[in-house]
Amino acid sequence: MQDTPPEQTAATPLHGGAPAGWRLRMYTIIFEADTRAGRAFDLALVALIVASVTVVVLDSMASVHEHYSGLLRALEWTFTLLFTAEYLARLACVRRPLRYARSVFGVIDLLAILPTYLAILVPGLHALIDVRVLRLLRLFRILKLGAYVAEFGQLGRALAASRRKILVFMVFVMMVVMIMGTLMYVVEGPAHGYTSIPVGVYWAITTMTTVGFGDITPHTDLGRVIASAMMLLGWGTLAVPTGIVSAEFTAQRIGRAPTTRTCHECLSEGHLPSARFCRDCGARLPRWHHDEDVARAPAEQRPPA
Repeated sequence: MQDTPPEQTAATPLHGGAPAGWRLRMYTIIFEADTRAGRAFDLALVALIVASVTVVVLDSMASVHEHYSGLLRALEWTFTLLFTAEYLARLACVRRPLRYARSVFGVIDLLAILPTYLAILVPGLHALIDVRVLRLLRLFRILKLGAYVAEFGQLGRALAASRRKILVFMVFVMMVVMIMGTLMYVVEGPAHGYTSIPVGVYWAITTMTTVGFGDITPHTDLGRVIASAMMLLGWGTLAVPTGIVSAEFTAQRIGRAPTTRTCHECLSEGHLPSARFCRDCGARLPRWHHDEDVARAPAEQRPPA
């Protein structure tokens, strides 16, 4: 028996309490981008985010703030009210609002609007924290861009898949810098600026990463030999994590169809058009909402009838 389409059950919960009716339509527009309405919403939100961050940056310039403080304040409140409406709409259309509020993007959404209200609702806040910190917190809005660009999601999944390899690599790097830093402390000594093992480790890190501030340099011939080895080792070391993440990023691009289909339970996205259950939590997925663009997709990538 085929699943009943969501639009035929608008008066009843969808898949055990998931959004239905107007909540489902709002959910599809806000959290997915495989329809014209969803893409238009995402593009409009990206434009608002960029414009709001631009206002914050301009407001930090003394000359601009002096002449246009009123306009900038009005724009700031306009953006804050729009982002507040968006945040409340997200909470209204998800199955578990608290879960979304505690998610990474939920926290970012809250940080994007909270500073403006704090500056008004807590008059004595200036005695505890500089107002510039609140302006800095508004820059969290730029992190919201990650929710509307597919490549951000692919990069995040690639980093998550590479986390064990990257952890092993970082442990190896820490072992190397600890050994080389201690060796330089023994060879050079306090007379040449290497006053402790942590200072030697600091030198090893700046040398391996090819930063080389020059505040601490070896003076002995043996120290210069060690430094040369560290510089050459740094070239190869920096290439390792790049290769790991690049391989996983390529696998993500090849192995998954570029959709924003989102699970109503755990809010994970990127599911295949033909998927019936969430790959992360196992919950049953609703029917994929999309427009006529899917008609041009290969037959094996189309959702079941």
